[in-house]
Amino acid sequence: MTRVAAIDCGTNTIRLLIADAHRRAGAVGLETLERRNEIVRLGQGVDRTGRLDDAALERTLAVVADFAAQCEHHGVPQGPEHRRFVATSATRDAENREVFTTGVGRLLGIAPEVISGDEEARLAFAGSLLGTAAARAPRLVVDLGGGSTELVLGVEAPSAAISLDIGSVRITERHLAHGVTPHAEAAARAEVRGLLEEAARVVDLSAPGLLVGMAGTITTVASHALGLEAFDPRAVDGAELGVEQVLASCEAIVHSSPEQREGWGFLSPGRRDVIAAGALVWSEIVARVAADTAAAGRPLRGTVTSLRDILDGVALSLLDRGRP
Repeated sequence: MTRVAAIDCGTNTIRLLIADAHRRAGAVGLETLERRNEIVRLGQGVDRTGRLDDAALERTLAVVADFAAQCEHHGVPQGPEHRRFVATSATRDAENREVFTTGVGRLLGIAPEVISGDEEARLAFAGSLLGTAAARAPRLVVDLGGGSTELVLGVEAPSAAISLDIGSVRITERHLAHGVTPHAEAAARAEVRGLLEEAARVVDLSAPGLLVGMAGTITTVASHALGLEAFDPRAVDGAELGVEQVLASCEAIVHSSPEQREGWGFLSPGRRDVIAAGALVWSEIVARVAADTAAAGRPLRGTVTSLRDILDGVALSLLDRGRP
C-alpha cells in the first residue's frame, strides 16, 4: 500500500483524493480515505483576460491550504512520490500562472504540474477504468470540465485523444452569460459542433461501444435523469442512461429557470450559473456520437456515468513515482 494525495485543479473546481493505492496480481486499485470537492472558479474571466483573477487566486489558495492540512491529518508523506497536484485548462491559459503555482508549492511542498490536454485525457481514461467494467469494444471517455473537454478513445489504454477548449464556464462566458436566448443558444451549439467536427478527424466518434461521461456537469445531468432529490453517489456512479433520456434531461437543464435550478438538491450552488452551458455541451457530444455510431451500423445504446475520473488517474500515477 502507498498512501497518496491527488489534487486536480480545474477551471471551476478543485478536488482532493487521499487514498491507499495498491498493485495486486497486476491490477491496481484505490482505497479512498478522503474525497473533497470545492467550487472556487479559478478560471473566472481567464478566457477574456488571459489572467487568473486576484479574488479567484485567493479563494483557491485558501482551499489548497485546507487540503494541505488534510494531507497532514491523514499522514500522507511529503514529496512528489506521495503527493501530486495537477492544474488544467484555466492555469494552462493564464499568463500569470506562476503566482498560483508558487503559492501551491509553498503550501503543499511540491511543485504543481500544469499538464497538457493530452496528459489530462490520459489520466481521465485511467481513472475511468476503475469505475466501469472492462469491455472488448472501445470506450469513449468524456471529461467535461469548466474550461476544456477531453475525448479519449481506447480499450485498455488510449488509442486517440483530443482536448477541446469548450466547457461549462468557457461556453457560459462566451455565449450564455446573459441567459439562454435562442440566438445565444444557437451560437453556443454552432461552436461546439464545429469543434466536434475537428475532434472527429482525430478521434473516431463512430467507434465506441461504450460512452463514459465524468465530472460535475455529467453527474448533474445523470442526477436529473434519475429523478434524484439530492446528489447520491451510489446511484450516480455507474448509472446507465439511454440516449434519449440523457438528451431530454440536457434539454430541461439548458432551458431551466434560476428558480428551478435553486430547487434541485443535487445541483451545488457554485454550478447553478454554468450548468446550462455544460448540459448543452454534453447534449451535443451525446447526439454526435449517437448519430455517428448509428450511421456505422452499431448504434450507441446509452451512456455510463463514472465518479472515477482524472483524480483517480492522478492517484494511480503515484504508484509508479520513484520506480525504476
